Amino acid sequence: MGSPIRVVVTGAAGQIAYSLLYQIAKGDVFGADQPLILHLLDIPPMMGVLGGVVMEIMDCALPLVREVIPTADPAVAFKDVEAAFLVGAMPRKEGMERKDLLSANVKIFKVQGEALDKYAKKTVKVLVVGNPANTNALICSKYAPSIPRENFTAMTRLDQNRGCSQIADRLKVPVGQVKNVIIWGNHSATQVPDANSATVDLGSGHVPVVEALKNDEWLKGEFITTVQKRGAAVIAARKMSSAMSAAKAAGDHMHDIWHGTPPGSFVSMGVISDGSYGAPNDVIFSFPVTIANKEWKIVQGLDIPSHAKPLLEATGKELLEEKTEALAVCEH
Repeated sequence: MGSPIRVVVTGAAGQIAYSLLYQIAKGDVFGADQPLILHLLDIPPMMGVLGGVVMEIMDCALPLVREVIPTADPAVAFKDVEAAFLVGAMPRKEGMERKDLLSANVKIFKVQGEALDKYAKKTVKVLVVGNPANTNALICSKYAPSIPRENFTAMTRLDQNRGCSQIADRLKVPVGQVKNVIIWGNHSATQVPDANSATVDLGSGHVPVVEALKNDEWLKGEFITTVQKRGAAVIAARKMSSAMSAAKAAGDHMHDIWHGTPPGSFVSMGVISDGSYGAPNDVIFSFPVTIANKEWKIVQGLDIPSHAKPLLEATGKELLEEKTEALAVCEH
């Protein structure tokens, strides 16, 4: 066992954190032999509930957990952390548009960026889950100028997991046999799920999903819309937003940052754009990446199917609009 690392989870009394904390604390994310000090941040009215969460973590009797620090103070929450899960945000309710979320949530991420800048380790890896995740991550990094921009990522892993599971279900194979489904752009209804580079193991090695499915119409139509609208479908059914699957995806995302991607595999995450694939510069755009030594690299040279090109343009445009709005909110 090495020395413990400090990990912060914001919105720690909320639904997603409730599933996420157990995964982190039992070693699924940072490793089965990595001791942890958990920093749990929430707003003052949630401190009672957070106390209950702390009791439960205690009662799980998890050997990796060395200390749990519940707090409403960003200075305490972000002190010396090496990994940050920024989950806390105003959740979307039925009938709410992302635009409504933007102005409420951007301010939260400005404050958290400033606190990370001041108190966290400069090597901290920051995952933004709270929506609008891409733009929140951009704002957060803007207000943490002493931390490399590459250290701020936004979660599109839930969309990737949704895409993989849709394909696995269609082909009647276990989901672990599908890989390299890509999510391009924004974690919003304009995201572009793309199975063009995906492969599936049908027993005799990996073959392209496009060949295995032999159904271009489904891939261009229903596959894309199902993944884009899955969050809304869960809200309609559950009357609450997807929490268990979002928590699992957040764990997957940070696990891959920490441990790297397997050879031949890539994953989707929102990262600072360098203009690859015609995406706008200086927004957080979801790309396929490989990861080694906790550094991500955008996978280059992939074919983008012709039906996806206008969709990539649209999601890029949306991110530029969000960025403009968010910066205006922050400057008031």
